[in-house]
Amino acid sequence: AGEKQNRNRTDLKAKKKMECVFGLVGKGFAIVAADTSAVHSILLHKNNEDKIMLLDSHKLVAASGEPGDRVQFTEYVQKNVSLYKFRNGIPLTTAAAANFTRGELATALRKNPYSVNILMAGYDEESGASLYYIDYIATLHRVDKGAFGYGSYFSLSTMDRHYREDMSVEEAIELVDKCILEIRSRLVVAPPNFVIKIVDKDGARDYAWRQSVQDVTTAAV
Repeated sequence: AGEKQNRNRTDLKAKKKMECVFGLVGKGFAIVAADTSAVHSILLHKNNEDKIMLLDSHKLVAASGEPGDRVQFTEYVQKNVSLYKFRNGIPLTTAAAANFTRGELATALRKNPYSVNILMAGYDEESGASLYYIDYIATLHRVDKGAFGYGSYFSLSTMDRHYREDMSVEEAIELVDKCILEIRSRLVVAPPNFVIKIVDKDGARDYAWRQSVQDVTTAAV
């Protein structure tokens, strides 16, 4: 039983790392990108899985981790952020939402932990655009750029080389595309497709999909 549990933990860690999630903050906006592969063991079930959730009108959550935990926890955060707004008449700031998320992960860590890593991007009128790094052991940092998964080895180094705080949207998207190209070129288990979303004063929204493989379909028998 112990050996099986250890094997399951190893499989879970590998699955969590195979995902690629990264983001950055530019001049008045934040961008997050994530792969769209739904993988189990050596099987690819679908390649159009959207791992970036709209938390509210001006916040995005890009998550990686065990699929059940990822979906359940991000939906839980989304509903609680909405509940706060209904009860109080004002939305949570991005910093407050990040701290709430961190608190829920910390509470669960001592009971039934969630295997999920999060990049939270948002825009507030007072403080502008921001990006928060929250990992599965409830570490919280505000960052200019961040990444999770095996893709982070390439995206972080690429962003370290080319990132600037005053980047325009076009320059930031060009940098995101460089990161995707590096991941596809260098990573042996590289996911083929990515979704890119942006948040700024006009709200959170889809920006583009970068697809090199079409949707997985089952051949007719």
